[in-house]
Amino acid sequence: MRQRSKPSTARCNSTLYTLFLLAEPKYVSCVRLAEILAEMSHDSVNRFLLRERYTPKDLFDEVASQLNLVSGTLSVDDSVEDKPYRDPSKSAFVDYFWSGKHKRSVKGVNLITLYYTDSAGHSYPVNFRIYDKQEGKTKNDYFREMVLEVIDWGLRPSWVTGDSWYSSLENLKFLRDQKVSFLFGIANNRKVSTKRGTSVPVKTVEVPTEGVMVYLKAFGWVKVFCQPFKNEPRYYLVYRPDLDSLQQTTRETFKTVHDNHWNIECFHRVLKQVCNIERFYVRDEQAIRNHFFCALRAFCQLQTLVIQGVIHNCYEISRELFIPVIRQFILEHLTESALA
Repeated sequence: MRQRSKPSTARCNSTLYTLFLLAEPKYVSCVRLAEILAEMSHDSVNRFLLRERYTPKDLFDEVASQLNLVSGTLSVDDSVEDKPYRDPSKSAFVDYFWSGKHKRSVKGVNLITLYYTDSAGHSYPVNFRIYDKQEGKTKNDYFREMVLEVIDWGLRPSWVTGDSWYSSLENLKFLRDQKVSFLFGIANNRKVSTKRGTSVPVKTVEVPTEGVMVYLKAFGWVKVFCQPFKNEPRYYLVYRPDLDSLQQTTRETFKTVHDNHWNIECFHRVLKQVCNIERFYVRDEQAIRNHFFCALRAFCQLQTLVIQGVIHNCYEISRELFIPVIRQFILEHLTESALA
């Protein structure tokens, strides 16, 4: 974060902008916020987005006190924030990325997130990157970099989870070196060995409910589980540093860890549908970074309210926010129609 030499006199700040993201249903722009807060100019909002230097560590520091940093599940996934009408040559970070939602490459900004669920079931994003092709890194490079960072910040996960995109041999060996257990999806053509001298696609292996031990070439022993999904099976490999613990890993343990991983999917939906992460008009690199940071911060505030029991879910505020206005509009026009 930017270090200040004296108290700030800025009219716009992260708290104000974060609340704006939670309240505005559609038009997220500097001009729109200035219209809502009549005494603030749009230049003030724009200067805030260009001026601040928020970092992933700032986000971690905000949520660390809400979490048990030991023995939880750390999940990785990425999401494409759609910007179909944005010119990549005129806007930072916008490019073409594969989208699981659209099942094709789409134009947008790619956000990579580490999401942590602790032993009590409390969960928050703890690290993130915006994919920048100018840096010459892959998603896997960002992933390993972020894992080392959160460990350095004090996080001690028992499990790391991810989908098949992050199950490269390099990533698996990296996590083994960190001495953590992990669960990753794998492609159905991933080669494994059930007996010495043979190597077959995992989809040809009979996987019982309690999983099966297989040897992963150039890595070692792992346990494979199969999960039915939309009329097709998905395969997952599980690794634990202790071989006996790996062999004794049950379907119940697999399900618990897999369910924890699903939290990051729910997080991405809320981020898009409630926190307005996709709706921005700024084009400068730093302004986009600050917008994303505030959207992530907005999610964390909603999540804290859910944990405290103030709201039932992260959608409640946006769903209830305009009820009085809509009710008043309907009743007033009903009255006018009756008088006519």
